[in-house]
Amino acid sequence: MTSSSNSSREWNSSQYHRLSQPQLSWGKKLLSRLQLRGDELLLDAGCGTGRLTAELLQALPQGRVIGVDISQNMLGTASDHLKAKFGQRVDLVVADLQALPFENAFDGIVSTAAFHWVPDHDRLFRSLHRALRPSGWLHAQCGGGPNLLNLRNRVNKLATTPPYASFFASFREPWVFADAETAADTLQRAGFLDIEAGLESAFTILDDSTQYSEFLPAIILRTHLECLPDSDLRARFVADLTEQAAADDPPFSLDYWRLNLSAKAS
Repeated sequence: MTSSSNSSREWNSSQYHRLSQPQLSWGKKLLSRLQLRGDELLLDAGCGTGRLTAELLQALPQGRVIGVDISQNMLGTASDHLKAKFGQRVDLVVADLQALPFENAFDGIVSTAAFHWVPDHDRLFRSLHRALRPSGWLHAQCGGGPNLLNLRNRVNKLATTPPYASFFASFREPWVFADAETAADTLQRAGFLDIEAGLESAFTILDDSTQYSEFLPAIILRTHLECLPDSDLRARFVADLTEQAAADDPPFSLDYWRLNLSAKAS
């Protein structure tokens, strides 16, 4: 996860840890496709609070994982979640995925639900390629293509109405949702080989209005809400969106799409 300002780098990591079950389920699906010896040194790129990192470490009984995230809060929660169980088999590093402090270091890189927060995918994939050993591999998934298009259209429309419009006048969405062809081309330019890229639907239905109204600010709309000057206006913005989502069929659904990526370093 990345951003240009210090404030927007930080997350409410305890809320994210509690609410990110959809992201964890997508990550477990990605891990099920890996063929591991069990002794690799792997990078978890955009590790967040470490829920998937724990799953990865369990699949590496003789291996190690370095988790990287740009958020200090995320890594603090990850440390609490991981260190007691895994000890020296896990290290956590604050770093921008576009400028990783590693070269020829890893057997493989895993990433889930992170790359769409990175603004420059050319820099991102070059950075990841540098971090891999020769013949190292990348397996990742992130938001792509029409990810959350229904919600995004609804948010953008709401942001043009009073009392929100003036606060969003210069706002731009914080995500990059590449399609499969664009992502494959970017990986190739970075030096990757044997590239596979594809989109799949990950349609998600939340339980009720309470979960939905917690999920939006904690997982999706963090940077949007930073534009609003006080907690009352932020709560009103989320409440307006929650009210609209209650009328959807099915209610409180999110039109997630996942971009799956795999490649090898040259």
